[in-house]
Amino acid sequence: MTAHDTPPSADMTITAQALTEFCDDYLSVSAFKDYAPNGLQVDGGRPIRRIVTGVTACEALIDAAIAEDADAIMVHHGYFWKGEPMTITGMKGQRIRKLMQHGISLIGYHLPLDAHPKIGNNAKLAEMLGLTITEALYPHESHPVGNIATCPPQSAESLTQTITQALGRIPLHISGHYQYLADAAADTAAAPKLLKRIGICTGGAQDMIEQAAAMGCDAYISGEISERTTHSARELGIDYFACGHHATERAGIQALGDIIAQQFGLSVRFIDIDNPA
Repeated sequence: MTAHDTPPSADMTITAQALTEFCDDYLSVSAFKDYAPNGLQVDGGRPIRRIVTGVTACEALIDAAIAEDADAIMVHHGYFWKGEPMTITGMKGQRIRKLMQHGISLIGYHLPLDAHPKIGNNAKLAEMLGLTITEALYPHESHPVGNIATCPPQSAESLTQTITQALGRIPLHISGHYQYLADAAADTAAAPKLLKRIGICTGGAQDMIEQAAAMGCDAYISGEISERTTHSARELGIDYFACGHHATERAGIQALGDIIAQQFGLSVRFIDIDNPA
């Protein structure tokens, strides 16, 4: 578990409602149709002075927030997803019970935090990788959750090294240049493919690879990989980099926490609960 602190400038407090109103406006929440409610999900019932941020509101993050005497947890992956049981029982009940017993509010932002052009997960990942976002992966979207970026022409090996250094993990790379072994010897002199137009959408967006190919991307970066993704990359001729759902979505919530600390003088601490997926 790693942590990153933004210290308070003063001993300030804010209500959960006021904090979420600020974040809702900053992230343009009303522009999104999401899979879970954005904003205040659990009201701990007390003023907020100390905030813990993290990727997912798992029990380990809640325990860390309790140890930090936090008044609120702010995450990218919160609760009450479409399709999950509505009852507050089992694992979800245990998590929410701990929040309520310790008076900790839970605030979550999903797609709005992916899409924000400055502090969003896509924007921050592109920045970390030296990519320049130029357009939306889906041109009709006014607040795109996927983007297209450009970079100086580089090999897949070079991009792999950049990703590894930025995220602290080696991505799984699927080459878009695939040959059956019986034919491989005939193409040994082929020039290596250079990547310069990159599709990017953090998290579990592997199925957007077809859209990235349709938009003329040389490569596509996301978090997860499915069995079908390998075949899609090979048959579409587009390199795919699976960089980890968790790893690709750490930066956005950290950046939001930094803005809150600067805006309101609150203590904000990012705590990274390790997740290899």
